[in-house]
Amino acid sequence: MLKVGRQRAGGSLMVGKLLAPEIKTLIDARDFNGLRDLFKEWPPADVAEVILDLPEDEQVIIFRVLPATLAADVFEYIGIEEQQNLLRAMAHEQVVGILNEMSPDDRTALLEELPSEAARQLIKLLTPEERQIAQSLLGYPEGSVGRLMTPDFIAVHEDWTVQHVLDYVREFGHDSETLNIVYVVDDHNKLIDDVRMREFLLRPLTVKVSEIRDQNFAALKVNDSQEAALNLFRKYDRVALPVVDSNGVLVGIVTSDDMLDVAEEEATEDIQKIGGMEALDEPYMRISLWRMVRKRAGWLVVLFLGEMLTATAMASFQDEIAKAVVLALFLPLIISSGGNSGSQASTLIIRAMALGEVTLRDWWRVAGREIRAGLSLGVILGVIGAARVAIWSILGKEYFHRDLYGPHWPLVAMTVGSALVGVVLWGSLSGSMLPFVLRRLGADPATSSAPFVATLVDVTGLIIYFSIALLIMRGAML
Repeated sequence: MLKVGRQRAGGSLMVGKLLAPEIKTLIDARDFNGLRDLFKEWPPADVAEVILDLPEDEQVIIFRVLPATLAADVFEYIGIEEQQNLLRAMAHEQVVGILNEMSPDDRTALLEELPSEAARQLIKLLTPEERQIAQSLLGYPEGSVGRLMTPDFIAVHEDWTVQHVLDYVREFGHDSETLNIVYVVDDHNKLIDDVRMREFLLRPLTVKVSEIRDQNFAALKVNDSQEAALNLFRKYDRVALPVVDSNGVLVGIVTSDDMLDVAEEEATEDIQKIGGMEALDEPYMRISLWRMVRKRAGWLVVLFLGEMLTATAMASFQDEIAKAVVLALFLPLIISSGGNSGSQASTLIIRAMALGEVTLRDWWRVAGREIRAGLSLGVILGVIGAARVAIWSILGKEYFHRDLYGPHWPLVAMTVGSALVGVVLWGSLSGSMLPFVLRRLGADPATSSAPFVATLVDVTGLIIYFSIALLIMRGAML
């Protein structure tokens, strides 16, 4: 049984399915000791994955038999919605035990998702010490580092010896979020350094902390945005970063597992915006239908109104279209190519901005790169487009005895090829520059989503296409 219990997450779902009949039998037989023995050696993440496949009433039974510490750990690996459902189904003493055993940062994530009255009721169930911590974390602005941090860390003084530090860690380190980093503070609890635990393990016991620390550390402010924290984690590649208040006093730490959640939320938000809508702010299955419609309708209306300009642009060239109907055949080809190239460029720059690879001052370098890239891509598509016109015209005459594009098909091929170069070049340039414009105006670059870029390029692409057609075909077909 221990061998099965220790299998990692890659096989936990399969193992859970294999053990499902055994779990069901134990529950039906009310063999709570057997259930406890079954799960006690499993990693919390694996237990959470397995029990989520069970009915809610059976989940509650399993939480009841798990040791309090393990139950709290498992609870932290369950989604917010599932957590809320379980809290409603659990007995009062179970809720009290789990909430008090949860890590402060995970508990804060749960409480801030609840209605205010429900959150207040749960806070009342906490011990005075845990209640003070919860209220303190919830007092920081939403979306700030203060909401993510945990006050469970190890802080030492620089006049301590390695022996003193190790003894202190053994006595008080059980509840610490991480023991990889030890923080050095002065007599007023101001952060003055951080030291990796390996330094203490490798130094003589009589060496003082002041001889180990190097005064080279990075710290977050409690009111920093979570996005700023994410960038700092990327920059310094740390498993945890300290958090200080306005006076430099160490008040908590933020760990990399919290940053993974932030990164996932940020990526989800950007992807939704790139899709041409507002970020949902809630899981898809939880958000109400009306709220989802509202968040999607705004951009759809804007994009629809933008596309109406396409009809206006075409109306300006209706005489040319009437004279050379063949031009209309290639409209979808031209405008979709420009929209696709613009969407590519926009997506690349938005992501580069999010990762800190590109800043506002890089706009000129980006413009230069996209001009060269757009020209190259345009030439590739232009050659293919012109070749398509030529091949179809020649084959049509030879095999079908039809002149598909008329006697002036070389001019049509030249027009299509040249227009593709111009439209793809313009799409790449405008798609890459829109995020810079929005960032300069203080807006979210992700707002310059692919559909928005495509709409812009559709209208301008028509103008480019027919302008080139007038230039090349004047006197022959126009």
